[in-house]
Amino acid sequence: MLLTVPVFNVQLFLVIQNSRSAFERVLDTPQASAAMVGVLTAIAFALRFYKINQPDQVVFDEVHFGKFASFYITREYYFDVHPPFAKLLFGLTGWFVGFDGHFTFENIGDSYTDNHVPYVGMRALPAILGSLTVPVVYAIMKETGYSTIIAAFSACIILFDNAHIAQSRLILLDATLVLFMSLTIYSYVRFRKLRYWEFTVEWWSWLIATGFFMACTWGAKVNGILTVATIGIAVLVDLWDILDHKKGFTMEHFWKHFMARAVGLIVVPFIIYLSFFYVHFAVLTRSGTGDSFMSPAFQETLIGNELLMNSQELRYFDVVTMKHKDTKVYLHSHPDHYPLQYDDGRISSQGQQVTGYGHDDINNHWQIIPTKALPEAGRGRVVRHEDVIQLLHISTQTLLLTHDVASPLMPTNQEFTTWPKDDHSRHNDTLFYLNIIDADSEDPWKSKSSYFRLVHGPTRVSMWTHSKQLPEWAFKQQEINGNKNPTEKSATWFVDQVISTESPEGLSGEQVPKEPKKISFFRKFAELQLLMLQHNAGLTSSHPYASGPINWPFLISGISFWTENDAQKQIYLIGNIVGWWTCVIALSIYVGIMGADLLARRRGIEPIPEAARGRLWNSAGFFLLIWAIHYLPFFLMSRQLFIHHYLPSHLASALLAGSVLSFILSDTVNYPISIVGRWTKLRKSEYADLGMKGPVVVGVFTFILFLMFVYMAPLTYGTPGLDGETVNAKRLLSSWTLHFAAKETAEVS
Repeated sequence: MLLTVPVFNVQLFLVIQNSRSAFERVLDTPQASAAMVGVLTAIAFALRFYKINQPDQVVFDEVHFGKFASFYITREYYFDVHPPFAKLLFGLTGWFVGFDGHFTFENIGDSYTDNHVPYVGMRALPAILGSLTVPVVYAIMKETGYSTIIAAFSACIILFDNAHIAQSRLILLDATLVLFMSLTIYSYVRFRKLRYWEFTVEWWSWLIATGFFMACTWGAKVNGILTVATIGIAVLVDLWDILDHKKGFTMEHFWKHFMARAVGLIVVPFIIYLSFFYVHFAVLTRSGTGDSFMSPAFQETLIGNELLMNSQELRYFDVVTMKHKDTKVYLHSHPDHYPLQYDDGRISSQGQQVTGYGHDDINNHWQIIPTKALPEAGRGRVVRHEDVIQLLHISTQTLLLTHDVASPLMPTNQEFTTWPKDDHSRHNDTLFYLNIIDADSEDPWKSKSSYFRLVHGPTRVSMWTHSKQLPEWAFKQQEINGNKNPTEKSATWFVDQVISTESPEGLSGEQVPKEPKKISFFRKFAELQLLMLQHNAGLTSSHPYASGPINWPFLISGISFWTENDAQKQIYLIGNIVGWWTCVIALSIYVGIMGADLLARRRGIEPIPEAARGRLWNSAGFFLLIWAIHYLPFFLMSRQLFIHHYLPSHLASALLAGSVLSFILSDTVNYPISIVGRWTKLRKSEYADLGMKGPVVVGVFTFILFLMFVYMAPLTYGTPGLDGETVNAKRLLSSWTLHFAAKETAEVS
């Protein structure tokens, strides 16, 4: 049979179609495919918008992401470990539906209705994005060469999944992440299908689209970087293939491909990613809850920031209080002395105690003493970066001193004490370098805004403190000691208050301009990126619903999102156990098939037709790569982890499950699927033929999947309320920590 195949109106070629069932041919027509994707999309929207107004209360992490949306509307600066793209979309949506930003999403269970929050409109955004993920999954399977029924199979796993639906109905980031991840996969598949039409407009369009959607994925949530890594690995494999001299490609040809991918998949995504932060900084211009995370220079760019409003230059002989940046204790001293002998038998200097104290007190007052000649007045009396100073304790009239004596709690660090100001025998031990962080030479020392380290002149230790308390003899105050690393990051202090000054201007000091200062966008961007990485890695505290990656594919545990005690309603994030366990089985079958094929070929046996093997290695292998890259790195992370971190990998496993089912049901595939180029060597084409068994198997599976979805729906939608026995019935695994379960009783004979 002759079949004409248009390829950019360039050529026609001959294919021989193997016999297929009439039903299979009808299903694979464009009309049937369009009808299928239309039905799937309509159901997706119906399931994700069903009772989206319930509950009318703050649910789980809406306390964070709803709050961030309000900050965009009020333009108050906040800090979060995730990039801003998805949160900007929430802010835009909130503004569009009339949210004024004054509701602060403080607690789970706070009422939206009572506070007149247009929460349905804000929840509609992730619901739309989550609904669109279903047709994209279908499109990925179709573009990768699978039949309509197989594409529908993979799409239905996402369509009727309780976890994907629960995440898509709330003001959370995962629906955005998963949609743009799937769009990245789809675009890359379309790009690869055009490999015989390299450097054409269509080829460039899908390359740029891949980079754009990849940037959106990364910009939606920090673990979107795993999608970037996935595409990066796929591109390296692609380039390695182009580098093969047996295929006749020149090095000039290789470098053209390399540069094209560098532009499309590095330069373009990075510019898009930067643009999210540019908008983020442009919108958040007012002082807010995130100020304290940022450097003083950054804080002074925000309207109304305390550092901008109250910071003043410090002059010699000013009396100040100083606080440790991390622990927030004051530098303190009092007349009591260190004991002669510590509990471990070490002997102290018996000097006056210098401690960290958490409360405002007169013993926190220190005067800045110069070690050089000063003019009578003027700016020559301003204290500057790298000046050598002394600090006089006002109450006891003693100078701060450190020496080569072990501190009370840390024998490796130096003891801090004081010395009478009129006794000059230890003058050198009272000298300290003022090192203002991120300052240039001659920059002035300022209250509030200048973070600094105090480095001892003779011994080069930094004044430092830690949270462990001293014994009763020091009133359980915090130890101050000398850290032998002069650049120790945690040895950071700031001047909190100026108690008195000899400046003619008085305590107001030099008038600080009220206009925000400016620093470059790239400096802001770099600072925020570093903080995001540090704080994301630091999320190590325990959480009752945290779980390890080994549990996720098997749905060992979920997350309690919300409860209402009176009506015994709850939202419990858990996936559709039929779909998730099917994906686990498919993963296992795939690994087994590929392992058996490798062993057989080692012995000269070819158990799988060439076209089917190519499909298993290339498309199914690509899906396995996506699954692995989005899953395995979590085993290396020490931060809090939850089951929703598995959703991108679950989507990839649904794609792989479709590939495995296609292989099981038919030994033929739709081949070839790439767009034929001008010089492509023509091969015999074939079509996948699943016959009637494909629709029957997928139909039965989808029906069971749907029944499980309906059975678990009360936990997904948070309605209706369930009695204790019903809750027990829906706890399919004993490890699920559902609320309102009935207590089990046993008869006693």
